[in-house]
Amino acid sequence: MSTTSSPHHKEKQNILGHIASKLSWKRFVFLMLLFMFLAVIIFPFYWMVSSSFKSRAEIGGREPVYVPAEFRFDAYQELFDPSHPSYQNFGRAIGNSLLIAIPTSLITVAMATLGAYAIARMRFRGKNFMLNGILLIYLFPGVLIIIPLFAMLAKLGTMLNFNVQDNLVVLIFTYLAATLPVALYMLTNYFRTISSEIEQAALIDGCSRLGVIRRVTLPLAVPALVSVSIYTFMIAWNEFLYAFVFLNDRAMFTMPIAINTIFNDPTPRPNVVMAAATIMTIPVMILFLSLERYLAEGLSAGGVKG
Repeated sequence: MSTTSSPHHKEKQNILGHIASKLSWKRFVFLMLLFMFLAVIIFPFYWMVSSSFKSRAEIGGREPVYVPAEFRFDAYQELFDPSHPSYQNFGRAIGNSLLIAIPTSLITVAMATLGAYAIARMRFRGKNFMLNGILLIYLFPGVLIIIPLFAMLAKLGTMLNFNVQDNLVVLIFTYLAATLPVALYMLTNYFRTISSEIEQAALIDGCSRLGVIRRVTLPLAVPALVSVSIYTFMIAWNEFLYAFVFLNDRAMFTMPIAINTIFNDPTPRPNVVMAAATIMTIPVMILFLSLERYLAEGLSAGGVKG
């Protein structure tokens, strides 16, 4: 009996030996933990997307179906095709979410920029206490804040003769209560990392304070501004509680409310819910992936630039 190994067997042993020599126990544990972490993150998203193409039998069966036998677009047709018997007009919900999320993000960044700059650069008594006190709003759950907020807006609406419910402008105003504090805190800390000497040089050259903010500070703070914009957009895009309280008209529903309506329908259609959730998730993922560089710089960068 020959003891010589085949060339293929020797090549395989060499590859395994090379991997074993490079892979220590610490590195092996790290790779396993990284794999588990990625699996926990990626698998739910994959399951959501794949379930949107499954039939009801595949979703409701006893055995899990990881890959649909056929890519069915029935769920997406129900969301967007007017000829479908259970047409949901989900495009209108997408439009309502955009009409709320984009203005909320822009107004938050504009107001937080001025407020954060004042706290970071101006000297006045109690500014640190004020900055920390702004974050106290996050110590209270939203269900407690929304009750006095709704009562206040209802009285204001009676005085100024406008309807509080089914009013997207009012809903944007309520979102500012949740987005402004964290945006103000993030931008204040970032403005403090920008050297004041650069601004002083611009002031000496004859630039006004608003000119310094527009020509010097804002260009240096682009990563932080992008990070805050995406964060506030995501809050308004995914918000459910305030929209659920302030919106009653089906034509005014945002995506979270529309998905909840489909989910609570007497006829269960989990594939339609998964399709709607997929559509709702994709824009946020595109924003994060396309602006990842700015997000990383906005959360970690500091010091003088230029």
